[in-house]
Amino acid sequence: MNDKNVRSTVIRRAFKDTIPVMSGYLVLGIGFGVVLASRGYGVFWAMAMSVFIFAGSMQYVAIDLITGGVGLVATALTTLAVNARHLFYGLSMIEKYKGTKKKPFLIFALTDETYSLVCNDAAIRDVEDKNGYYFWVSLLDYSYWVTGSVLGSLIGAVIPFDMTGVDFSLTALFLTVFVEQWLSTKNHLAAITGVAASVICLVIFGSDNFLIPAMILITFALMMMRGREGITND
Repeated sequence: MNDKNVRSTVIRRAFKDTIPVMSGYLVLGIGFGVVLASRGYGVFWAMAMSVFIFAGSMQYVAIDLITGGVGLVATALTTLAVNARHLFYGLSMIEKYKGTKKKPFLIFALTDETYSLVCNDAAIRDVEDKNGYYFWVSLLDYSYWVTGSVLGSLIGAVIPFDMTGVDFSLTALFLTVFVEQWLSTKNHLAAITGVAASVICLVIFGSDNFLIPAMILITFALMMMRGREGITND
């Protein structure tokens, strides 16, 4: 198969695999754009935040930070707390992204949903150009979010909406991704470990402070289990 055919095949595969993410990102992006528009910020702000920040849940949080006059230090700490999980995601992707010229973009575009696709080695074992697949999955997911945000901002500017319950949409997407990963693998020890560690830290530290301790505990537990059969191969 020549390079052109390989690329075409990879793009089709990436699009097919990202369809569930597209459905979620378009809805969530529209929700973000609508909420942002309801606070008086137009389409330029929605596009700029999605293009340059691209942080999903943090963009929702940023709306309250922007409109509430929160200081720089508090904003930085909040951003760290919301996105701390990406520190651990990144560590697991160092070897996978090694050697590709598109690494800066792949790092920038790494989200929960993109991570769930590119780290599933068993599901993409038949993909010939792995680096191309990583790039197109990342680019497509990125484009879905930006498109949804812009559409939401335009819609919110002309149609009034009741914002009640919109903030639950991200939680719903996380649950969907979790269930999909659970159904696609046979070994659930890593998932159970993550849930258990999160619950323990939630009880000990409370809902406002549990995220970072939970990430540390999950990482430590998975490192201890590393090498056991089935943890990283399913």
